[in-house]
Amino acid sequence: MKRLAVWLGMFAVALAPLVGVSADGTAPAAAGWKSLSDEQQIAKWKSTPFGGEGEVERADGVIRIGMGADLSGVTWSGTFPKQSYEIALDARRVDGSDFFCGLTFPVGEDFCSLILGGWGGAVVGLSSIDELDAAHNDTTQFHDFKKDRWYAVTLRVTPDSIECFLDGEPIIEQSLEGRKVSIRHEVEPSKPLGISTYSTTGEIRDIRWRPITADGPK
Repeated sequence: MKRLAVWLGMFAVALAPLVGVSADGTAPAAAGWKSLSDEQQIAKWKSTPFGGEGEVERADGVIRIGMGADLSGVTWSGTFPKQSYEIALDARRVDGSDFFCGLTFPVGEDFCSLILGGWGGAVVGLSSIDELDAAHNDTTQFHDFKKDRWYAVTLRVTPDSIECFLDGEPIIEQSLEGRKVSIRHEVEPSKPLGISTYSTTGEIRDIRWRPITADGPK
């Protein structure tokens, strides 16, 4: 029996990287994810001074962005890379009918925003590409977002492209060669990293990031 227990332990260690957990059941350090919303980090998300913004609440790892007159949101006050990274989070619309997650992020020395559920509730896209916003460029698409449903969002930034995934499925792959990325002037207060809503109450949780290296995530 002792020999069997030892063998099973060795098998668990060998199998762990394949199933995404370590032998003790925790997330593997090799994944490289760093939380931006755990107990130590969540307070670094500050209410964004848009003017007319709704109240921001933080509880149990969830950031609730209350509905404002127009834009409401939070801006990260800690350090964050400018290039070669992935950022992931869960987001949902609680009330309202416009975008519940406007993720503004750095792209080298520039900035861009990923919009989920804008222009009346369905538009997804990057704002802006070649000075065209999320409703008017090649990344524009439409999704039927359900109220109170959590959506898993992952965004990947490299010198070559911006890639976005929704619930694990690729939705945007925007090449940066010869393209100009920028943000709408209304979300300037979200820089360098911020999450906003428009006349909508949204909730965000499990915000995390990791660097992309030569041997990192593909």
